[in-house]
Amino acid sequence: MAAAYGTLRYDLADGVATIALDHPATRNALSDAVLEELLDAFATARDDERVRCVVLASTHERVFSSGGDLAGFADADLTLFPRLFTLIGELGKPVICAAGGQVLAGAVGLVLACDLVVASERATFGTPELDVGLFAFMVSALLSRNVGRKACAELLLLGERIDAHEARRLGIVNRVVAAEELDGAVAAWARRLADRPPQIMRLGKNALVATQDMALGDALSLLREQLAAALRTADAHEGVAAFLEKREPRWSGS
Repeated sequence: MAAAYGTLRYDLADGVATIALDHPATRNALSDAVLEELLDAFATARDDERVRCVVLASTHERVFSSGGDLAGFADADLTLFPRLFTLIGELGKPVICAAGGQVLAGAVGLVLACDLVVASERATFGTPELDVGLFAFMVSALLSRNVGRKACAELLLLGERIDAHEARRLGIVNRVVAAEELDGAVAAWARRLADRPPQIMRLGKNALVATQDMALGDALSLLREQLAAALRTADAHEGVAAFLEKREPRWSGS
């Protein structure tokens, strides 16, 4: 099943929705039009009960995205980036980013909004906004939640590009693979995630997002409530029964 977009490709197969940036003429620059289509595509994946996992990728061999569209930056809708970052975080379904090439400026925020990131060895990452008299304001909110303060400041203030291995060391990327292995590595993780109990996955992902800035006591209180909700689901009972009966679980999503 595929949906029609002008700047993206959207495909659904075996519980995995793949949203691929597909605007090579601009090196997948994140214009308002692209961001609006990304918002629509992620909302579609969120609302489709068949979708168990989302993969965010690019059809360009060398570029994931060149970042914000500078040509239209002065008139850009400044609500689109935060709405997209929030939507991905609150999707209730796991999102894997396949970073196969250059990831620049606002695209770094898009990658960081995803739950898991697999990068090819030829991927590079950078926030060079200061070079053109701007600053990665909204990206900084996500970057500071993924790397230490000094590393965050270095990336944002110097704007130097780092390779995929350094990105992994800093905590931006989960795994680095050879370019020819990227699709297979992402597909393997996507299959594993799609096979997880969807209701428990939703509760777990929502808990991770909700508690990331909470004080410990408040976080534990919310997590206790989420655990109680999980224990009331049919899938929790099925998972325990399957374990005790030494068989594969049959998730119902309830």
